[in-house]
Amino acid sequence: MSVNQSLKPITIDTNSENHLCVGGCDMIELAKEYGTPLYVIDEQTLRSVCKEYKKSFEKYNNIKMMYASKALCNSAVTRIMDEEGFGFDTVSAGEIYTVYKAGVDMSKVLFNGNNKSRKELEMALDYNVGRFSVDNFYEADLLNSIANEKNKIADILLRLTPGIECHTHEYIQTGQIDSKFGFDLSQVDEIVKLIKNKYVNLRLRGVHAHIGSQIFELKSFSDEVEILIKEIARINDKFMLDLDEMNIGGGIGVKYTEADNPPNIKDLADVVAEAMHKYSVNIPTIYIEPGRSIISTSGVTLYTVGSSKTVNLDGKIKKYIAVDGGMADNPRPSMYQAEYVADVVNTAVLKERKKENVTIAGRFCESGDILIKDIELPELKAGDIICVYNTGAYNYSMASNYNRVEKSAMVLVNNSQSDIIVYRESLEDIISHDNIPSRLRK
Repeated sequence: MSVNQSLKPITIDTNSENHLCVGGCDMIELAKEYGTPLYVIDEQTLRSVCKEYKKSFEKYNNIKMMYASKALCNSAVTRIMDEEGFGFDTVSAGEIYTVYKAGVDMSKVLFNGNNKSRKELEMALDYNVGRFSVDNFYEADLLNSIANEKNKIADILLRLTPGIECHTHEYIQTGQIDSKFGFDLSQVDEIVKLIKNKYVNLRLRGVHAHIGSQIFELKSFSDEVEILIKEIARINDKFMLDLDEMNIGGGIGVKYTEADNPPNIKDLADVVAEAMHKYSVNIPTIYIEPGRSIISTSGVTLYTVGSSKTVNLDGKIKKYIAVDGGMADNPRPSMYQAEYVADVVNTAVLKERKKENVTIAGRFCESGDILIKDIELPELKAGDIICVYNTGAYNYSMASNYNRVEKSAMVLVNNSQSDIIVYRESLEDIISHDNIPSRLRK
């Protein structure tokens, strides 16, 4: 079973105190030491999925693994991904700066995004980012101009929308024609002509597509490879070029609930290889850039239970259990109707308390701040710690200070050791960028 097919980190265990552990660390002790809400990343799970990706694709010699930093980007995770031999797909100056400061070889970095600013493009060129995924005509013109000013050549891929609508949430589909991302196939010739005849500071190396996220159907990837490799062959033939790079993005799904059945990483590798070998063209270098499937399963979030209430709905009793986090540290349930699974950390209560069906509510001032609807757990009491699984991806990276609540801390666990990798914000941090004009000061 692939790591992305597991609900929980591979090191999940129960100790002699009947407490859940991850990475050899007692979760109740983690909550005591670092406070809650607390993001926890299991290093062994993270490294295991990296190795699984590399082993699954090892038969394909010219494959380049890229980590989609948007899933979770901080200095410690970047270091681990670099040690595991991954490059980085970045989408902002902040992500570029993070990987740069972590000591990454910047030739292994790709800069992606649909509206890169002049400042970001200048920074990426100054830091010698290896590839730019050019998304539109405006960006091509701007990047060429900046590269010319700096007397540099920018190596680029063309971001294409291949017209594939994968079965996932509409907000995380990116490969369909009606998308804010990329050139549609009818625009390719025009941009290639401009690059070849006008934009002399751009060097076209290949094409890039990303069809979406949380994808369970492998045929979507097969279709994508077929479209892209045919397009490379067509461009090479028509414009007498020698493009040999193809970035197929990421997007393979993970298991958030027992109902989810994501594909095996090895099966993904087999589908990509099979699609590539159908065609008698020079096999280009393939970039693959998983994000969610790399980091999600390694992460859990710990919360402390607080208040509760019951509601009588025409004779049916509904119970709400509130925790000390919610939509600001995990916006996915409110944004995407995402579903999660949780356990009470002190498993001894499984024998002591009856089970009940509850809804886990967040602490924020929104009716839609619900983390988990209708989950069966032992009767929860104020002070209990619960663990929500599979929160490594798009939880911290999409977190906010809604209601002016401090962002949560993050720890890395491995071999019974825990290390802080993101400090919890303080109230002083919250106001640190505020300014009161002199005319309003007392």
